[in-house]
Amino acid sequence: MSTEPETTENSGPEVPGTGAEGAGEATTAAEGAGAAAGAEAEGGAGTGGDGEATAGDGEATAGDGEVTAGGGEGGAGDGEVTTGAGEGGEGAAADLSEAEAELLAQRIERERIERRKAEKRTPIESGTKLSGKAADLLAAVRAVESGQKPPETVFSEPPAPRRPAPEPVRRPQPVPAEQAAGPTGAPAPTAEAVAAVREVLAAGGAPETLAAQAAAVLGEGAPEALRRDPWQLLRVPGVRPEHADSFARALLGPECAPDDERRGRAVTVWLLEQAALAGHTALELPALTAALGRQGVPGAEEAVQGAIAEGEALVFQDALEEPGRPAAAPAQDGEEDEDGEAERPVRVLVGLERYALAEESLADALARVVNSLPKEEASAGWEQAAAAASGSAAELIRAVAGHGLVLHTGGEAARAEPAALLAAARALGLRAVAACHTPDGRRRFAGLLGAAESAVPALAAEVEAPAAPADAPARDTASDAVVTVSGLLSGAEGPGRDAEGALALDLLVVLDAPQLDVESAALLVESVPDGARLVLSGDPAVLWSAGPGRVFADLLAARVCPQVASRTPDPGPLGELVSGIGIGELNQVEAPGKELVIVPVRDAGEAVHRTVQLVADSVPRALGIPPEQTVVITPGHGGAAGTRALNAALKERLNPGPGRFGGFDPGDRIAYAPAPGRTVPGRVVKADADGLHLSCAGGSGPVVVPRERVEQSVRHGWALTAHQAVGARWPAAVVVLPGDASQALSRPWVYTAFGRADRHLSVVHGVEQALPRAVAEVPAKPRTTRLPLLLRMQVPAAA
Repeated sequence: MSTEPETTENSGPEVPGTGAEGAGEATTAAEGAGAAAGAEAEGGAGTGGDGEATAGDGEATAGDGEVTAGGGEGGAGDGEVTTGAGEGGEGAAADLSEAEAELLAQRIERERIERRKAEKRTPIESGTKLSGKAADLLAAVRAVESGQKPPETVFSEPPAPRRPAPEPVRRPQPVPAEQAAGPTGAPAPTAEAVAAVREVLAAGGAPETLAAQAAAVLGEGAPEALRRDPWQLLRVPGVRPEHADSFARALLGPECAPDDERRGRAVTVWLLEQAALAGHTALELPALTAALGRQGVPGAEEAVQGAIAEGEALVFQDALEEPGRPAAAPAQDGEEDEDGEAERPVRVLVGLERYALAEESLADALARVVNSLPKEEASAGWEQAAAAASGSAAELIRAVAGHGLVLHTGGEAARAEPAALLAAARALGLRAVAACHTPDGRRRFAGLLGAAESAVPALAAEVEAPAAPADAPARDTASDAVVTVSGLLSGAEGPGRDAEGALALDLLVVLDAPQLDVESAALLVESVPDGARLVLSGDPAVLWSAGPGRVFADLLAARVCPQVASRTPDPGPLGELVSGIGIGELNQVEAPGKELVIVPVRDAGEAVHRTVQLVADSVPRALGIPPEQTVVITPGHGGAAGTRALNAALKERLNPGPGRFGGFDPGDRIAYAPAPGRTVPGRVVKADADGLHLSCAGGSGPVVVPRERVEQSVRHGWALTAHQAVGARWPAAVVVLPGDASQALSRPWVYTAFGRADRHLSVVHGVEQALPRAVAEVPAKPRTTRLPLLLRMQVPAAA
């Protein structure tokens, strides 16, 4: 693993009373909780100490064994981690956005997982032959299931593997956007509830500005919950253990002690939440207990046991792989090892229930997709379509013809291959849809699909296509067949759903698949109907998802379905440069058309000056690309050359104004985060009593952000981080690498940032040899996930 420190790319509003921007960093003290599995995050390590984060992107960092509080892309403000869980209650717009409907759909998915948890309460009768560590752990699991505290011997050494049985799939039902009551889909707290929480916070010396968030996160009875257990304040985004300790001392007085079991449980859950923000779906037990020790929890193992006993965390034992030995299959009740094999070595993992169950739900849904397609020879239409294509596109069509799940990898030019597949499927009369991560990706892929459809022969007349209902609408155009993932999940885009809640389609192609986190992937795959085909396509070299998990990478590693690797190279000097970075080589390329320009700088101040000069003057004059078609990408939000400093300088040059509404003026270029993990570019239209009016890419109408949510969800958008920019491309990109950001660089970061340019790339270079070293020696930081093992237990490895 790489050991370079990282900082998060985004920040939310600072928690009042916690000091200045650098002092209120969201660097989690779960140091080492992610040491074994660092986060994929950005932010200039050394970019001014702004290790802040917001839930806009769920991004996080790990430095020297630290899991930092993951942050979001697209949030705003300068301080602690913020998710906006309690925001937008008062004054929320009556007309809800697509993002709110998406978040509500995700809430429905979490409720479905809760129902599944309730169905798992019956103790498992197997395991009567177990002894020693395995028997201890089985006793602990049964104790948790019965509501008792597990034996203390459970965590003395790693126990034997737990073998979960597959659960039946229950499809998520679509929820109309108008049913949502707030920005997160949950009813906003009442004014009375907020006032009662504010009174408790004041009594404990905590910032009263946290009242709305605390009331929303803790729900009804929040004041009583805080008085009974002051460390529940840690559930509020942005609050750190030292803040909660101070609050507890003020409320409890002499009763407050470091070994209080309430503190141990709360800090355990907080560390797991920070690990999730850093990309992990679970943590290994030794890493978690070590992190608890660094937080001053005297009995780390007892704290973990307490969190498990209270149902706040789940424990897993996963068999470790041994060369030449197949993965363990789930055991049935009463089943014994017939040949008396020795127990496999295991690792003990602890995780939050929402992510653990989402991962299991995803594995179940993927297994269903793999196994539900009838095993029959491909039709003549599929074979004709493959014969009409060439190279990797033909290989992809043949793979999809005979398999329910197919993975496709490749760069930007390789997107023409799933476009050819989609065109062929539509020509066969199938209901085929493609989903992209961003509106820009949707626009570009719709263009590729249109070109592919014009080249595909009419196949439907030569094969027996599915009969369409009498009242079926006319065939969609190419643009109608391409949607965004968020729009598809919310129901705002796409074919709609059938009576069972499944998407009404025969083929779903998901572009930008590396950006799927475990929860959105579970919701998406569970929506695929039986017998339909699913293709996940993406570039494995880009940054991973902002949320927890690494779904696409885990699927590639598990090898449970066909994988088609594109042989289509990205064209031109920029394609040659980025392709080399993907394999760890920073090559010198010839750029006769000024496709690539390196601008050396000595310090951050010069970097900002040269960046403004490039965007506002040099690139437009030399290449005819206007400033609004150029993006600036930098490792972090903070520091002398972070997004905040660069956006301030670019605004002063390109759209000066007083910034009367939260620092924004009409015409400002912005990055809007409607939900965690999503960033949508746009512009400010106006501001009034209702909030900030935005015109966003891919939107069907204006977006109104209430005043109280502007600071969290809107940033200036001339300069972005690489995670904010992933999934989109611009005619020109200026990548800023100040000297103090050298430790934040990695091969995926450089690959993603450099790959955002379509025609021209300028590199403002101040890191000297740190850039080639990062490309050659710093791969993606690993994340701790369980998906590969869960898949191997349910789906045999593909040949």
